[in-house]
Amino acid sequence: MTSQTQLPGYLRGTVLVAGAGVTGIGTVKLLHHLGIAVELVDAHAQSLANAQEQTGVVIRSLEEAMDRIGTYSLVVTSPGWRPDTPLLCAALEKGCEVIGDVELCYRLDQAQMCGKTRTWVVITGSNGKTTTTAMTTAMLQAAGLAAQAVGNIGVSVAQALMDEQRSDIFVAELSSFQLHWTKELVPDIGVLLNIAEDHLDWHGDFAAYKKAKAKVLAAPVVIVGCDDTHVQEAMEDYQRTYVCAENESKSQTIIPFRNSSPKSGEFGVHEGQFYDHAIHNMPEGSPVAGTAHIEPPGLAGIYDALAAIAVACALDCSHEAIRQALGSFQVAPHRGQIVARWPSHADLTGQIVAIDNSKATNPHAADTALSGYDSIIWVAGGQLKGADVNAIVEKYATKLKAVALLGQDREIIAQAVREKAPHALLMMTESRDPQIAMAEVVAWSVAQASAGDAIILAPAAASLDMYSGMAERGTMFAQAIATYT
Repeated sequence: MTSQTQLPGYLRGTVLVAGAGVTGIGTVKLLHHLGIAVELVDAHAQSLANAQEQTGVVIRSLEEAMDRIGTYSLVVTSPGWRPDTPLLCAALEKGCEVIGDVELCYRLDQAQMCGKTRTWVVITGSNGKTTTTAMTTAMLQAAGLAAQAVGNIGVSVAQALMDEQRSDIFVAELSSFQLHWTKELVPDIGVLLNIAEDHLDWHGDFAAYKKAKAKVLAAPVVIVGCDDTHVQEAMEDYQRTYVCAENESKSQTIIPFRNSSPKSGEFGVHEGQFYDHAIHNMPEGSPVAGTAHIEPPGLAGIYDALAAIAVACALDCSHEAIRQALGSFQVAPHRGQIVARWPSHADLTGQIVAIDNSKATNPHAADTALSGYDSIIWVAGGQLKGADVNAIVEKYATKLKAVALLGQDREIIAQAVREKAPHALLMMTESRDPQIAMAEVVAWSVAQASAGDAIILAPAAASLDMYSGMAERGTMFAQAIATYT
């Protein structure tokens, strides 16, 4: 337990934690572990009661917390709370700092309040964060490093700071929500995979969303997907806005990766091999690893592996460790997982394959999910959150054999298909029952499929209009597919 005199000023009063979910409870436990006075607020009485039972913390309703907002030394918000939430706005108006749980954990780690400072690798992007984080962690662990996946994968950062078995490297998958609430967080390695329209309802507009993602560009080592136009723009904006005369001497290494032969200073792919022309500047005949059997299949897996390999090389992992990790890596469920192939006796080119990419909750992610397949039966639909699907339909128009749609915004996608891919067979289910709707689109999709087709669940939309989350949506897809194989 830390004495009050050792605490930073903003932790010497009472800290209010906003949100009684997993993140909020973890934050409360960490602060209590450090001897810091803490209270917890949430709009849901049952969530507060559950949290109090688990932690013994003082709980407050929204009304009580609002009345006391001027008494808190700091507000730590869970990432789901929007910036325009009245309680958070009131705190700022009172001059009370509002930060996120990840920002708090970073500050505590930098102050060595939970042991020696860790190395932070922060991975973000609109698509591929989880797989890249898992791949990176596997590579670092294969090299014998004490690395742990934290953030939106693995355990919360707060829990990782309290774990008795210490991790020296945090590989943190962070969302735009989490990054929005950071101020001092500067990772040792920042990875920006890609940027596409998403969560505009939360951030307000695309510029704010992109600004949140771009915070990782402050790292001394930055790894970026240079094939992505918005990433390039973010890099230019960052250099123009934040690199000024007094810090021009700051040393920063920028390492791009691309899905083509790498230029000097880059990672890339050539003839089915990953190459490092940045850190170790390996000659063209000396690849790091091969691309065969990468999970998830297709372009998504290539990009995720490129970013992970760049991080691993930056931390001096051997090529042997990288190859070992890639060879045994299996993608997490709902992120491009092949859930069925049939008929079983056919060679791969003659099979029908079914792929669960329920995690593709925006058009950019769906784009990556559909890449690499020549004859596609696309299962899509849900909450588009204002995103435009016309570009992805146009891009894959010649490859779309059939499209099966469900969910709230199915008609918007259907209209894009009618205009951009009028040859594609089109089906929409009117059912709002999640299981019945999925069974109907899968039955129709299977009926349209023949040798060489890929039935791909890549909704391009969120799931909460019908499902408890993208996991339930993907599970129901896999279960429905299983009845035909």
